[in-house]
Amino acid sequence: MPEGDTIWLAAHRLHAALAGRVLTRSDLRVPRFATADLTGRAVLDVTPRGKHLLTRIEGGLTLHSHLRMDGSWQVYANDERWRGGPLHQVRAILGNDERTAVGYRLPVLELIRTSEEPDVVGHLGPDLLGPDWDPAEAVRRLTADPARSLGEALLDQRNLAGIGNVYKSELAFLAAVTPWLPVGELPSEVPERLVATARRLLEENKDRTSRKTTSARRSSQDLYVYGRRGRPCLRCGTAIRKAELGDRVTYWCPGCQKGPTD
Repeated sequence: MPEGDTIWLAAHRLHAALAGRVLTRSDLRVPRFATADLTGRAVLDVTPRGKHLLTRIEGGLTLHSHLRMDGSWQVYANDERWRGGPLHQVRAILGNDERTAVGYRLPVLELIRTSEEPDVVGHLGPDLLGPDWDPAEAVRRLTADPARSLGEALLDQRNLAGIGNVYKSELAFLAAVTPWLPVGELPSEVPERLVATARRLLEENKDRTSRKTTSARRSSQDLYVYGRRGRPCLRCGTAIRKAELGDRVTYWCPGCQKGPTD
């Protein structure tokens, strides 16, 4: 599931493959931009912003993409077989004389002026993996609405940019509270510690293809609660539970986490 660390790694790989090179192939397979031709233009850089990808192209253009639940960008050598999914799922192709980047199942793909980037990412809060990271501002935003549940506040990209459903569940576990607890009821020291933990986890995972929040050696125990419904908690042995929080699922341990459960 793409979250801020996934996007950072995707941007890093795309930048290495495309930046500083002239596009020799361009194909945007969405109706609004199907006639756009970017060939002959150089890619300047690929920058992650929270869960958004900004591919900046010569001439003041930016290709903005968002992976949401199951989108991906894959990079291939020009003589390599594509393996990211069937061809009908391809939404974008950007190629040069060495590499081809292919975007699969991209729910958001738009070509905008680079000057318009604030229109699509200007609402985001401090980026957990960005150069503008501001922990004090992140704490302020996270706790601005005391009645809001912790899970909803963590998922709101206007508070912290980069947290998704996996980290939401894991961070609530590490804070020893349920995701339904109003942020105003968090112990005073928890918001600052929680924000620092979020930053640390994304930093530790940004170079990995598989996400890990525990110190366990077995891959089946890489996460404390997410995706582990019915399995024993790695700390107390209680069966992990799963429920809905808004329109997203959440996981928690009723033995380790205190607070409301709906």
